Amino acid sequence: MRENYLPFDIGRRFTIVPPDNLSVADNRIQLIMDRGAFGSGEHETTQSCLEILETLPAGENQKILDLGSGTGILTIAALLLNPGRAWCVDIEQSAITSCKRNCRRNKVDHQITHVCGTLKQLEESGFNLILANIYGNILLDVAEDLINKAETGTRLLLSGILWEYNFDVRQKYQKLGCRVVKNRLLDEFSTILLQKL
Repeated sequence: MRENYLPFDIGRRFTIVPPDNLSVADNRIQLIMDRGAFGSGEHETTQSCLEILETLPAGENQKILDLGSGTGILTIAALLLNPGRAWCVDIEQSAITSCKRNCRRNKVDHQITHVCGTLKQLEESGFNLILANIYGNILLDVAEDLINKAETGTRLLLSGILWEYNFDVRQKYQKLGCRVVKNRLLDEFSTILLQKL
């Protein structure tokens, strides 16, 4: 039986809402999410990413890559903030299933392509927003491939990075032609916002 939870706010704009409790009515953006292993908003890295996403400049025609998409919460939030298309990539079929369900619930499923596999299996490129809430060692391993998927000016929102990996991740992406826009140290993890120059 699925564990229920009460709606809760993240940042200035988002409210996380369980599928069976849609009574919240205010000016906040509702993210209708199952509670699950792949992120329903409670983890500090997810919250940090959502808080940063809502501060990014508004833009039409977003082309989003979400690597390690899990429940799809970050892509859903990005698409509810600004129109566009997204490619959600995850190695776990159960995560893809969860992501598809959440995308339908939030009425953005027609804007999303799902890929079960790794970044190397994604043929699409030319992204202008990249989201990756995955471990720091993986972000180091995929850095070159991730940067090659990005257009000039692309923002890369990276999280899931333990403190001990923060410097290495920043340094590697800077060497590959990015500047650090924001670096947030959380309780255990960190979130880095970069821009490809």
